[in-house]
Amino acid sequence: MLNFDEARFLSIQAGAVALASRLDAAIAQALAAGAPNIHFLGTGGAAILMKPAIQLLRRRSAFPVFDDFTAELLVGDSRNLTRGSIVVIPSLSGTTKESVDLLDLARSRGATVLTLVGHEATPLGRGGDQVMVNYAADDTSSESFYIQSLLIALSVMRHRGEIDNYDALVSDLQALPGQLLRMKEAIEPRAEGYARLLAAHDWHIVTGAGNAWPQAFYYGMCILEEMQWIRTRPVHASDFFHGTLELVEEGVSVIVLKGEDEARPLAERVERFVPGVGGTLTVIDTADYPTPGLSPELRALLSPALLATMLERVSAHLEVLRDHPLTTRRYYRRVQY
Repeated sequence: MLNFDEARFLSIQAGAVALASRLDAAIAQALAAGAPNIHFLGTGGAAILMKPAIQLLRRRSAFPVFDDFTAELLVGDSRNLTRGSIVVIPSLSGTTKESVDLLDLARSRGATVLTLVGHEATPLGRGGDQVMVNYAADDTSSESFYIQSLLIALSVMRHRGEIDNYDALVSDLQALPGQLLRMKEAIEPRAEGYARLLAAHDWHIVTGAGNAWPQAFYYGMCILEEMQWIRTRPVHASDFFHGTLELVEEGVSVIVLKGEDEARPLAERVERFVPGVGGTLTVIDTADYPTPGLSPELRALLSPALLATMLERVSAHLEVLRDHPLTTRRYYRRVQY
């Protein structure tokens, strides 16, 4: 595979899976102490990667779950951030300014802070009540954060008696790193073609639904816009028909990311519409890439991670095709803003 370190990738994703017992113990301790709610409070892309776990808890658990734009919470506050609240702060660098400021606020409220970081010797790596360190880089962090946040959500439901197959799901997760590698190998022959399509258009509409939507949002904003300076319009598939459909005409690129949860029909509705009005349709569907080692239930829960791992292969080709490394920035962490 192009520009890919297999051993490094497997080590990072295995590291995320290996945090299961520590994450479960941290959640168990916080719930036993009377935690009233849980807040997922990341910044930028890291916040987006928490969305599938937030959605899972809102749909399957009665435990109150909150998410805010961290910068907005810092200026507007939240009466739900209280003593005993579980606050999950993800940050790959461990230095994200808004997240560091939020750490101070959460601790001043008496919340239990759980940080998910890639580097321990950082403010967030040192400052959480419980710190989970799993080294990763931009090309491997999405799967790692999706896995960790899913483990947190499953643990909350386990200790509240809202699921009865936690152990089976976590056991199945042991096979995930190898299955993610299998999916990369499967999409590699198509990846350059997808990259050429991305490079050929001035802008793209990127859509998805259910737990695939956060990955559509993330890929549009954090990869195509930030790392490739390609204009995108991320839009949830349910909102596509309330405005965005009017932008579709001949030559307009629409990228549909399809997962395997109950919201899949919403993405399929967009898929049916676009060709009829002359748009250029591209569909990337996790169902096209089997993983014999994962149960259907776990595949549905992991759809965003499966999409992320395949799209990384597309990005690897895109940066070479456009002669634009994914690490190139004009403004991000380079100027004051």
